[in-house]
Amino acid sequence: MANSRQLYERRKTRVRNNIRKSMTSRPRLSVFRSGKHIYAQVIDDAKGVTVAAASTVDKEIRGSKAKNATVAAATEVGKLIAERAKKAGIEQVVFDRGGYRYHGRVKALADAARETGLKF
Repeated sequence: MANSRQLYERRKTRVRNNIRKSMTSRPRLSVFRSGKHIYAQVIDDAKGVTVAAASTVDKEIRGSKAKNATVAAATEVGKLIAERAKKAGIEQVVFDRGGYRYHGRVKALADAARETGLKF
């Protein structure tokens, strides 16, 4: 039986392969989740450049009442990444959840980004 790290790597590979297959000229919204923080980046893979980034480490979110590793904090990060992406001129992205399951903090971040106007 595979351990949790092997299952994570398997999911991550599967997600990345599906993104590569369906990837057009849209940038990728990549999510990284640690035990204490959550990070999001909009990456233009064609140029190899990070266009926008947001995390619970940012000053705008650190000052809010949302604790670092909560759904509320992930919602704040989702709103902030969508605002920064729109400011950079990006309306549509491909969502890259990495090896994380689509629930909890990852889902909250994605839903908040959608509500703020990012399309994926």
